[in-house]
Amino acid sequence: MSSRTYDFIVIGAGIVGAALAAEILRRKPGSRLLLLDKEAVPAFHQTGRNSGVVHSGVYYKPGSLKAQFCREGLEMTQAFCAARNVRYETRGKLLVATNHAEVSRLQALSERAVENGVLAETLDGAALRRLEPEVSGKAALRIPATAIVDYVGVTRALLADVERAGGEIRFHAAVTAIERRAPASRVSVNGETVEAGCVIACAGLASDRIARMAGIDPEIRIVPFRGEYFVLPAALNTVVHHLIYPVPDPSLPFLGVHLTPMIDGTITVGPNAVLALAREKYNHFGFDAADAMDALSYPGLWRMIARHPRATFDEMKGWLSRKTYLAAVRKYCPRIQLSDLTTYRSANRAQAVRPDGTLVDDFLIKTQDGITMILNAPSPAATGAMPIARAIAERIL
Repeated sequence: MSSRTYDFIVIGAGIVGAALAAEILRRKPGSRLLLLDKEAVPAFHQTGRNSGVVHSGVYYKPGSLKAQFCREGLEMTQAFCAARNVRYETRGKLLVATNHAEVSRLQALSERAVENGVLAETLDGAALRRLEPEVSGKAALRIPATAIVDYVGVTRALLADVERAGGEIRFHAAVTAIERRAPASRVSVNGETVEAGCVIACAGLASDRIARMAGIDPEIRIVPFRGEYFVLPAALNTVVHHLIYPVPDPSLPFLGVHLTPMIDGTITVGPNAVLALAREKYNHFGFDAADAMDALSYPGLWRMIARHPRATFDEMKGWLSRKTYLAAVRKYCPRIQLSDLTTYRSANRAQAVRPDGTLVDDFLIKTQDGITMILNAPSPAATGAMPIARAIAERIL
């Protein structure tokens, strides 16, 4: 059977795949590029279900790709949104310390902000109350540059750039096989074979499976963690102006339950982080037998839980009890009541876990024989999508 040949095939039309396709065509005009996504619309999974925050990079290890790409990505995203008329609003973030241990951690975060080149301002309790009268805390760290955005809108604008540059985009296009060959790899999609000298997978929750499909050992397993959100009633849409975050535990990969003004004017509460038994199902009890077996049979998962038993227990309590979830919010915003929490949506985070139970803490990208796999691109991947795309384009071109 004959196959159609391209210069580049990009798998995944989330924000990272869209940014990469646009960047390749910007650098190599006239290239034959095919962008594939199994869903009916772009940004269906992690991109379209995150909290819509444009992060500033205060948390991340100095010198890491996360710190670099987040800082660069904020500036690039802001400029892109202004040029394409995509909704973007700078609100600022407050990391609120509610006890003495958190005040101490706040100082460490302030020092890290300096190392990462992020402007941050330390506030005492009185200054915090002047900024946010409904927020209670002993101290806070204010990050003025943090913003909110319509990431689906950003993705669609990037895809419009791809089409204007002559790229081909296919939806309902599930990749079922990848055969590494020289000089072009073969990709099977919907019963058709397409070829390209360069294949790049930005597959998110399926990144490890796509790698194995291509004969590449990912050396990690994607373990999905579901984050569930609530939304506040319209009467509380102005309860805070800033994004309100707790001070994170540095030993954990998740940032805790926070209050996030959304670009549509609502305010969400969340997310939590519980093991999901389906990678791409989003209801409270979503289950897929293959996904569940994939996670539960993986020794790395159980070793990870053994490393973080208290956090695992606390997250499960929040999943089972809305009152427990509420208590996490009322630590810093006591005005919110149980009746204010209306179920909003959930999102599954693709967490890369090594066999020894350690979590991959930075972006992980592997290239082999003309195939590039983005194996780990957690938050702040949406913020950093454009510099991630630039770095990969520089690598492959």
